[in-house]
Amino acid sequence: MSRHAPNAATAPTDFLLAQLAWPAAAGGPRDVMARAGAAISRLPPGAPALRLVRGARAVQPPAVYLYYALDQRASLAPQDARPLEQALAAAFAGEAVQVAVSRLEKVFERAGHSSGQACAAHYVVEMDPQEGWMPEISAWYDQEHMPGLAAVPGCAHAQRMLNHDHGPLSLACYDLVTEAALNSPPWLAVRATAWSDIARPHFTNTKRTMFQRLPDAPRDR
Repeated sequence: MSRHAPNAATAPTDFLLAQLAWPAAAGGPRDVMARAGAAISRLPPGAPALRLVRGARAVQPPAVYLYYALDQRASLAPQDARPLEQALAAAFAGEAVQVAVSRLEKVFERAGHSSGQACAAHYVVEMDPQEGWMPEISAWYDQEHMPGLAAVPGCAHAQRMLNHDHGPLSLACYDLVTEAALNSPPWLAVRATAWSDIARPHFTNTKRTMFQRLPDAPRDR
């Protein structure tokens, strides 16, 4: 699952992202959110305090993203993510599930036009900026693109994180009332700006995935 080796240094961390993948023939793990929430109880003393705040599942390729929030931002090293990785591997033992856990640093968050509405979809765009283009792409994301998409009807929440371990560096995600928001005229208009035409060609290792939102996890296990 990894596109690059985990960063050896500590990094500001707001979430741990667990990425689960399994063979298509296995049909996917059962009771994903229940087992993902229960995995927190398997963490050893001294592990970061976590809350499971979002789960989302993609059909093709079969994958689940689980977002665990820390109580407060902390500077974590790669080894600080391993207890959760081990707990999830145990929770899904016997199903040939591959688990990778990454440290995420939140760099943007905004409530969307449809904040508070139930969401059926979770759309994720992951990418590595071309060398030298991180400042420009970050400015575009923060000043135009993310605020613009958050304001689209059907978008309930917009967030962008830096992935310090497994996957492209930038992870932008959107909770959507339905998948239809992605093809609505207001959404397409935000994507079609002049600044977008400058920034987007400098994405590399781009991965766009539409997930189905899983039922919200119980709070504070």
